[in-house]
Amino acid sequence: MKTTVRADGFEGYKKRALARAKKLDREEPMEESMTLTFADPLALLSVLTEQRIRLFDVVRHKPDISISGLAVELKRDVKAVRRDVSKLEECGIVRTSIRPNPGHGKIRVVQPVAHSISLHAVL
Repeated sequence: MKTTVRADGFEGYKKRALARAKKLDREEPMEESMTLTFADPLALLSVLTEQRIRLFDVVRHKPDISISGLAVELKRDVKAVRRDVSKLEECGIVRTSIRPNPGHGKIRVVQPVAHSISLHAVL
């Protein structure tokens, strides 16, 4: 699945929604995709920080990595990584699931929702 992140506000969203509705009316095939729309580039940058982009890159290359594994990989505090994972999950960029960790209870693993993200910002 393709994920696109845009910072073109409501007008951009409205334009894309109308184009998509016309395709549906014509019964054209639609590719599976997800678009996240932010009001402006500053709102986008408040969510997609440098650290969170690095985190997504690790998750993209190592799906099913634990939060503690991410912290080690990124050389960051586990609490900070957990907060970043929660924010990205809230936006729909990653998802988490709980899996058994033999001999240690359960473990939360992180997976990418898409294999790549396309960023578009208009100033």
